[in-house]
Amino acid sequence: MKTDNKTIDTTTEQLVEEADLEQLAKAGQKPPRAKRYRIRIDDKHYTVEKPSITGRELLVLAGKNPPESFILAQKTRGGGVKTIGLNDIVDLTEPGIERFNTLPRQVQEG
Repeated sequence: MKTDNKTIDTTTEQLVEEADLEQLAKAGQKPPRAKRYRIRIDDKHYTVEKPSITGRELLVLAGKNPPESFILAQKTRGGGVKTIGLNDIVDLTEPGIERFNTLPRQVQEG
């Protein structure tokens, strides 16, 4: 029996098990829809099970508590850096996201 592969609906993207954002960005590829997204914050890797996440959630995931005491920066392919606010939503399916870096927020003495 012969199957006709042309009848497969190609408009629905396949859901992959895990997408490693850093590797995909370095290869110049757009992250596919995935069950899990592997991200890097500072020098550690984390797995996120949803396609979007807030800056606050990323800081908490990295153990940066309280999150208000830290600055979160998103590094993209080609050297771009963007500051992510606590309530900003990061779309992990966006092409080019390599990693995230944190910095302690400096408290100004009055």
